[in-house]
Amino acid sequence: MSQIKFPKRKSGRKRKIQAYQKLLYKKVLFYKKKRKKRTFYKKGSNRKMGRGIFSRKNFEIFGTICLLSLAVVVFGHVVRWNPTARKEPNVVQQKLSTSEDYQILPAESGPCGRPEIIQDFIVENPYSRSGIPLDAVNGIVVHYVANAGSTAEENRNYFENLKDTHLTKASSHFIIGLDGEIIQCIPLDEISYASNERNSDTISIECCHRKENGKFTKKTYKSLVKLTAWLCASYGIPSSDVIRHYNVTGKLCPLYFVRHEDAWTEFLSDIQKKLEKNG
Repeated sequence: MSQIKFPKRKSGRKRKIQAYQKLLYKKVLFYKKKRKKRTFYKKGSNRKMGRGIFSRKNFEIFGTICLLSLAVVVFGHVVRWNPTARKEPNVVQQKLSTSEDYQILPAESGPCGRPEIIQDFIVENPYSRSGIPLDAVNGIVVHYVANAGSTAEENRNYFENLKDTHLTKASSHFIIGLDGEIIQCIPLDEISYASNERNSDTISIECCHRKENGKFTKKTYKSLVKLTAWLCASYGIPSSDVIRHYNVTGKLCPLYFVRHEDAWTEFLSDIQKKLEKNG
């Protein structure tokens, strides 16, 4: 009869070693799995964020651009609405600082009182302001600018720029704008280049107009009547010595007053009424 062989029991020391090995093996597996999970999470997050326009780096760049744009817009509004932040002078200050011949003469009361006049004299030059004195003031000549829609300032600057362009000789003592503003370009004791052989003894007035037919706006006409009446009263000129450029050279100027004789007669009548009221 064969004997049954029972497996030998391991000693206590061996059992401890095996148990420790199993524990160590489990820990190694645990850390490996944990590390894999972390790596998978990072890779997953990268895939989720993407590598195109939605990447973290691009988001940071986009955010920076937005903040800078917002700062520029805010600064612009601050400068726009805070006059003290701007260093630009206003129009009057700029002209006063660049031209000693600029001033505004306030309007005077009375039927022949002086209207408000903006004195903005042209720089002396051979083409628009010669500085030659008037022999006398024996009449007033009315003109139109023949450039529909242009302003008084634009026509004044045209005369000024002739010193550089040398295109022709031209100027006027006064220019009346579309809104009735009056700009004086030449002192009243000097000649202007406007009325040919009558330059030496007349004062010239140019008038702006909106349309090609040369008809003046109501504001332009009103200022023309006031200015002409004031000049007539100041120099003792009768309304009969207020003439058109047409009466000197035959040129169709001022166009509307040449083609509409009744309008010209009415204009002279309006001046005469003011002179009579003035006494």
